[in-house]
Amino acid sequence: MTSLFQPLKLRELNLANRTIVSPMCQYSAVDGVVQDWHTVHLGQLAQSSAGMLILEATAVEAAGRITHGCLGLYNDVQESKLTELVSLLRNLNPRMSLPVCIQLGHAGRKGSSHRPWESGMQIPLDEGGWIAKAPSAIEHHEGELPPEALTVDELAALKERFVSAVERSHRAGIDAIELHCAHGYLMHQFLSPVANQRSDEYGGSLENRMRFPLDVFRAMRAAWPAEKPMGVRLSATDWDAASSWDIEESSRFGQLLEEAGCDWIDVSSAGVSRHQKIDIGPGYQVPFAQAIKSVVSIPVMAVGLITEPEQAEEIIAAGKADMVAIARAFMYNPRWVWHAAARLGGTVDAPVQYWRSTPADAGRLFGDTPIGQR
Repeated sequence: MTSLFQPLKLRELNLANRTIVSPMCQYSAVDGVVQDWHTVHLGQLAQSSAGMLILEATAVEAAGRITHGCLGLYNDVQESKLTELVSLLRNLNPRMSLPVCIQLGHAGRKGSSHRPWESGMQIPLDEGGWIAKAPSAIEHHEGELPPEALTVDELAALKERFVSAVERSHRAGIDAIELHCAHGYLMHQFLSPVANQRSDEYGGSLENRMRFPLDVFRAMRAAWPAEKPMGVRLSATDWDAASSWDIEESSRFGQLLEEAGCDWIDVSSAGVSRHQKIDIGPGYQVPFAQAIKSVVSIPVMAVGLITEPEQAEEIIAAGKADMVAIARAFMYNPRWVWHAAARLGGTVDAPVQYWRSTPADAGRLFGDTPIGQR
């Protein structure tokens, strides 16, 4: 069996293979509630035969949304509709029982933004925007309305909102949770001196900058059932020479996450500095995953312009990461895993309705297909 199609166990959750559907913001919710678009978009991906499907970044409070179109999990209507969606996704391919994960997060100073196709810029208050919250009152882009710095009391309340979202996720039937500590959103803002210039116990030293994200993770882990896994997505570097948040600091953060009960680390980069200079190319973030994998014993997920099956196979086979998370390639080709199996000699569990779709030259693509035809 190829490395990409080896199973993986995260606590009591079984993944059929090492390809993960990465969270993809769709900016198509209404008041944080899933819509028909999510049903169609995620329905395709639920039939992909991936090892796990991670739902898009979901805010733990209204002010934590990036845009008006972002998902939320902070009221009963959102929870009810998410529960319905998760049940539907699971029933689309009951042979595989695809694990469904949710990424919980908070936009911090990147909140109150227009959708990307509507400019992506900050929404003025008189046009329906809101005052963002952040570690420090430092705007993300020059000329924006600065966020308000979170008080210690507000941090305590915000931690409880994350815990509440964890409890709602469990009731909704979610199998796993990923805490979003990447891409310049609130948790990453605390970690990076670019956005965190506090003078209290939550700013300054690396230990202090890690304090709030670690406090939140520990509280979430305590509220999540012991048999269910919980991971973290982090930005391994700011790609900014003026920032100390780099692979050394993020590796230390990864070690402390492991000690706190983290089950995987999803390694991305960038997003917090307007001065970032990124050297982009195929698999450009894989070395960061490999570096963090060298200092932790939990599984590590690689992301970033991983588009070809042979590329993904090499990453896993060479021990650079334990999983690969793919986003854009899945939007272009929701059957990416099927094609990878055909090219690499793997097998997948596909919906029975599609069992006759295998091309003649694809080999035994589907593992246990029905027999017979009328």
